Amino acid sequence: MRAAYLPGGSRVDLRDDVVDPTPGHGQVVLAMKASTICGSDLRAIYREHLGEGPEAYQGVVGGHEPAGQVIAVGPGVGHLTVGDRVVVYHISGCGICDDCREGFQISCQSESRAAYGWQRDGGHADLLLAEARDCVVLPDSLSYLDGACVACGFGTAYEALRRLAPSGRDELLITGLGPVGLAAGLLAAKMGVTTIVGTDISPERRALAVRLGAVTATVASDDDAGLDAALPRGASIAFDASGAGVAQAQAIARTRRWGRVALVGEGGQLSIDVSEHIIHKQLTIHGSWVTSTLHMAELLADLDRWGLHPEVVVSDRFPLEQVAEAYRAADSGRLGKVAVVWED
Repeated sequence: MRAAYLPGGSRVDLRDDVVDPTPGHGQVVLAMKASTICGSDLRAIYREHLGEGPEAYQGVVGGHEPAGQVIAVGPGVGHLTVGDRVVVYHISGCGICDDCREGFQISCQSESRAAYGWQRDGGHADLLLAEARDCVVLPDSLSYLDGACVACGFGTAYEALRRLAPSGRDELLITGLGPVGLAAGLLAAKMGVTTIVGTDISPERRALAVRLGAVTATVASDDDAGLDAALPRGASIAFDASGAGVAQAQAIARTRRWGRVALVGEGGQLSIDVSEHIIHKQLTIHGSWVTSTLHMAELLADLDRWGLHPEVVVSDRFPLEQVAEAYRAADSGRLGKVAVVWED
């Protein structure tokens, strides 16, 4: 089969002689249908191998946002059959610790924990070997590309929003309008928020956010007067998807008293006057990392009920043979989600 690897230095190595996987106990093999590219892949693997711990890339097939169809089932699998359409939760934990039992394999501390596309083969290949327990069935109304968008980006946004508990009474500030920020705006609107203001340094991404209906207004990241006008009382809830310290500080500073803030974007160094901006304002700040398999299934059901298709954030699609071009496009920082797709 064909499979793409990320050797660093902004390169992609596409090989066509990789051995097809076979399922062992509790495993399934998927024919890949969609595999989207995440900012963390760009930051910690594609540009150069910076990752340590959970981000330590082990030279495996890239891609941690996979969706596909089950074509082979190993022994001991009872809830999946050949033909099932699934999205893969992108971390495979030990399966027995408290975090794994609650569906938060992302927080598993076992040495056996392995993320798809980081420590075990991921979705940038024709076939994917997955643990059956990591697979969540897609509703019929959702496409494979919808599922791939949920595997990380929309799942991550949904988890943070659950913690913020948005409602129609809230005014939401989103700092960073990349794919996760777009997801946050689209989901928040379905949860009842009617005022959603987004900031980003990229005019292309601000325009895309407006076009998709992910925000009700956008402001350049450095336009303080524009933010004053858009949110004269400040935001009641804020969501940082930028991973940049200046935007993280902006999200906190622009949240009014008794507000709630979710920090989601990876990276960044934050320096802030804790007394002035957090304690005296009585803020609640959530650090939110990915989601759980339970909440992912909940999100898929919500998307089905809402009629919301995550693939709307995908601006560019490439076949696997053009995966290098796909990474270059994603690394431009001016687009929506970039996806590798297979013909159905």
